[in-house]
Amino acid sequence: MRLNLRGALGTTTCCDGCPHNGYGMNIFRKEKKEKSIIAIKEQRAAYVFLIPAFLGLSLITYLPLLAALIVGFTDLTVFMLVRGEAPSFVGLENFRFIFTNPSINFLNSIYVTIYFALFAIISSVIYSMFIAVLLNRKMPGRTFLRAVFYIPYILPSAAVMISWFFLLRYEGGLVNYILVNMGFDRVHFLSSADTVIPALVMIAVWTCGNLIVIFLAGLQNVPRVYMEAAEVDGANFWQRFWRITIPCMTPIIFFNMLMSLVVNLQVVVPALAVTSGGPGQSTMFMTYLLYHFGPRTGQYAFASAMAFVFFLISALLAAVIFLTSKSWIFYEGDDK
Repeated sequence: MRLNLRGALGTTTCCDGCPHNGYGMNIFRKEKKEKSIIAIKEQRAAYVFLIPAFLGLSLITYLPLLAALIVGFTDLTVFMLVRGEAPSFVGLENFRFIFTNPSINFLNSIYVTIYFALFAIISSVIYSMFIAVLLNRKMPGRTFLRAVFYIPYILPSAAVMISWFFLLRYEGGLVNYILVNMGFDRVHFLSSADTVIPALVMIAVWTCGNLIVIFLAGLQNVPRVYMEAAEVDGANFWQRFWRITIPCMTPIIFFNMLMSLVVNLQVVVPALAVTSGGPGQSTMFMTYLLYHFGPRTGQYAFASAMAFVFFLISALLAAVIFLTSKSWIFYEGDDK
């Protein structure tokens, strides 16, 4: 390359003889420097506004989780706190105790919680998707029906459980009264180990109005051009639903599955309000067991060990959903 310098004018000439003003290049460098300064200031402002959220997560989530892990390796009880005694390090003794002590039956608690959560997730997603598809169609009173299906979600959980308890009672319950008048036998909905989990899942499905609203929002964002092209090709309703609606809704399905997993793994209201862990230990959920060994009896070391195991199980199930989602989630514009 041939480069001619003309110092007096501050001008350079490239190999094509095209003059470039050095003053203009200085302006470009100055503007670039000003933009970088503005970007640094915006980053600083972003960090400042993130401080409250970071403090909230640290104080409410991360520090208590770390404290639970530390306490799980000690023999801390509420009586030691009252007397001002320091806890002792016991290693993995608490974890061995909760898994081997037959009076606790911690493995059964894990099984019951996962069984309820998976049953409730599948049922809630299918039910809410079905109702959302119906409410997405043009029909009289659609707005009123949407409110009707959403209201159970905002009702107090304890009040909902107690109301359903009176409806599902074996003696004097409205549901069993209707069944008897229809010629069927009474059902031990909440007093039998075989039927209590399905009955609680039914109540959980009835209160999943938030999932219906999210599915409704997703259905309204399904590209209309796909539906019109399928109609032109002669596709019927079910073909359009399975080949267009479901693939376009997979991100929404993934989100609802994840949120439903988080909510249903933390189930505790049925045991607190109605079943008290029974009949037998068929509703002895992990969160109820944590409540029993924590605030109720003050054995915080055992409760902390259970809480950390509960955290690992929840993280594992969430990781399974995330890892498997890549094979079935469809994003518009994604070649894969």
